[in-house]
Amino acid sequence: MIEEESNTPALRLRPATAEDAHRLLAWRNDPLTRQASHTSDPVALSDHLAWLHRVLGRSDVELYIVELDEVPSGTVRAQRVEQGHLLSWTTAPEARGRGVARRAVTMLASMHEGPLIAEVKRENIASAKVALSAGLTLDREVDGVQYFQRPALR
Repeated sequence: MIEEESNTPALRLRPATAEDAHRLLAWRNDPLTRQASHTSDPVALSDHLAWLHRVLGRSDVELYIVELDEVPSGTVRAQRVEQGHLLSWTTAPEARGRGVARRAVTMLASMHEGPLIAEVKRENIASAKVALSAGLTLDREVDGVQYFQRPALR
């Protein structure tokens, strides 16, 4: 478990497990989440379970459930790629507007000294602000996708 040191409501990241499958699927299939995702089609339960099983078995992917005051409120992920770690995140619909993603992505970014990247659809202003607040800068935009990056810290 990774906990944020702050005077605001307690935020922590805990590793996702197979028991989180239905919660993760509900968040992924939320209409606003789908609209902000690279793939906006709903995900079927069988496809989601197969994906989660693969991710949980991989050493190059960190998948966390974000808890705000012990209530599951979103997810953050760091996946090792050739350029560093690709970050992605989702906020539970009931937790939107509370700064959960900003705090969680900043916490996840602080766990990595190497390069970080994030891909955000141009229309997703909230996620662009999250990337910027986590220390990433806008590198370029291609076909409506903004590419954010942070070089290695050392």
